[in-house]
Amino acid sequence: MSQPPGPPGQPPHHHGQGEGDPGVFGAPFEPQPGVYGEPAPDPAYGYGYPPPSGGGRKARRRTAGIVAAVLAGVLVIGAGVWYATGDGGSGDGKAPVAEGSGSAAPEQTGDTPPGRTHTPAPAPAELNAARKDGEDKVLWVQGNTVDLPGRGAPQFGPWFAGDIVAKAMQRTVSGYSAADGTQEWSLDLRYRVCAAPTLPGPDGKIVVALETGPPDAAVCDRLQMIDLRTGEAGWETRFKRAGVWDGLSDVAMAVNGDVVTVGRTSRTEAYRIGDGKLLWDRLPGNCQPYGFASGAVPLAATSCQTSADDHAIQHVRRIDPATGKELWAFPVKKGYKVDQFYSTDPPVISFRQGQEKWAIVILNTDGTYRSQLIADEGVDYETRCGGELRVLNPNLDNCLGVAADASTLYLATKPVVKRKTDPTNAVVAFDLTTGRSRWKAQAPAEQVLLPLRVEGGKVLMYLQAMKGYGRSKGGGIYALPPTGGALRPVLRHPESASGIESTFAGAEVSYSGGRTVLMQPFISGGDDEQEKDIVSMLVFGD
Repeated sequence: MSQPPGPPGQPPHHHGQGEGDPGVFGAPFEPQPGVYGEPAPDPAYGYGYPPPSGGGRKARRRTAGIVAAVLAGVLVIGAGVWYATGDGGSGDGKAPVAEGSGSAAPEQTGDTPPGRTHTPAPAPAELNAARKDGEDKVLWVQGNTVDLPGRGAPQFGPWFAGDIVAKAMQRTVSGYSAADGTQEWSLDLRYRVCAAPTLPGPDGKIVVALETGPPDAAVCDRLQMIDLRTGEAGWETRFKRAGVWDGLSDVAMAVNGDVVTVGRTSRTEAYRIGDGKLLWDRLPGNCQPYGFASGAVPLAATSCQTSADDHAIQHVRRIDPATGKELWAFPVKKGYKVDQFYSTDPPVISFRQGQEKWAIVILNTDGTYRSQLIADEGVDYETRCGGELRVLNPNLDNCLGVAADASTLYLATKPVVKRKTDPTNAVVAFDLTTGRSRWKAQAPAEQVLLPLRVEGGKVLMYLQAMKGYGRSKGGGIYALPPTGGALRPVLRHPESASGIESTFAGAEVSYSGGRTVLMQPFISGGDDEQEKDIVSMLVFGD
C-alpha cells in the first residue's frame, strides 16, 4: 500500500527517524479503496476513511449501548436468566422482545419486569447431564452475591492469579477457585470500585481505584492494592486533582510489570505495585499521557494542551512506565484520537474521528509507520471493547473481536441478522505489511466468531452460543492456523448450556488454563432475592 502523508501543518515528530526519512506516514498514497471500501480521500486529507453506517465501535467516551441484548436473542438484565416472552427455545416461532438495559435501565421496583419470567440458573450438574459426545463441561456457575443499587453496577475483571479467578463489584472484591468456583476469599472495601486495570501484576497483585465523596459529587481519587492470591488488602493512597482539566473521571488504568498507571484527561500518575511508591506524575512538556495499554510493551496515548486548551493534538508514545522516559512518539493525524490499542506487540492502534471515521494503523517496533488496514469493499467490521454494557471503562486495552501476531491481524466482521435467525459473521485475516486481507473464515450459521489472541501459532477465537426459535447451538473456543481453513475445536461448550450462555453475548470473555470464563460487565436486577439468582460468571472446561 502507498502510504498517506503526515498531518498538514504538523512537522514530523518521531524519535528514531533518520535524516531524509519520509514523513509521519510516508509518501502520498495513490487513489484506492480505503479502510472501509470507500474511495481514498485527497492526499492532503490523511489516513481517515468513513466506515459504513453503523460499523465499528463508537468513540471511547460514549455511554455504552444495548448491543448485547440484541446479539443474545433474549433480553438480559445483567446476567440474570430473564427470558423474553415467546422465546426461551419454545419453538413457537415468535421473535424475542428486545428492550433496553444497562445504563439506560429504569429504576427497579422489586417486581419482575412485565412480559418476562424469571428463572434461577440451572446448576452445572443439571447442564452437564445432557452433554453430547465430544462436548466439554460447565465447571461452575457463579451467582451474584453483591447487593446492587437500583440501576445496577459494573463488574471489573476477571483477573487470574494462580488458581484464583477474581472480580470486583461495588465495594467487594472476591476470589474463586478456577477449578470449581468455590469462593476462596471476599474483601469488603470502604468505597465503591470505580476503575481497574485489565490485567493484574505478574505476582498476582492488582490496584483498583475507589470513589470517595458524597453521591452527588463523588470522585474517583483513591487507590487500593489487593493480593488476588490471598484476598489481603495492601497499601492505599489518594491522589489529588491537578488543575482544571483533571476532572478525576474517565480514569484509565493499566499494568506494565510492577507499575500501575492511572490516567485522566490531562495527566497520569505511575505507582509501584509492590509498595505504592509514586514513580512519576507530570512529564516534561505540554503533552501528557492519559492512558496506557497493559502488557509487556508499554504504549500510551498522549494529548497536548494547545492554545485553545482542547488537547486536540495526540500521539502514540512508548514510555518507560518506571521512569516516564519517552522512547519514541508517533503523531496522530490531526482531528483523530487514539481509540484503542488492539495490540502492543506489534503495535496496532485504532484511531477515531468522532463516531464517523475509523482507521487502523500498524507501526513498526520503533514507532515508525508500517501500514494501514484496507478493507475488502462492502465489508463492515466490529470490535467490542470493554464490554458493551459497562459505562465506567475508558481503558484502552480490552477489546474482543481482534487479535494480532507478528505478521497478521485477525478482525471480526460485523454480525448480520436475518429474519428469524441469530446473527452470524466472519473473521478476516490481514497482512500487517500490506494492510490487505489474506483470507476469510466464516462462522457457523447463526453464530458469531470473535478473535481472542494468537497462541502457539494459532488464532484462538470465542464462538458465541445461540438459542432461540426452537434451535440451539453451544459455544466454545476454536482455533485456526495462520493459513485459515476449517475451524478446529479447542473447548466445546455443551449445547445444553446454550440457554444460559447465550445470555452472556455482551460478556467479558477469557480463555485461561484450559477454561473459558464469561463475566457480565454490568449487572442489574429486581429485589434482593432476584439479585441472588442473577448469574455473574459462567465457566467451562474439560
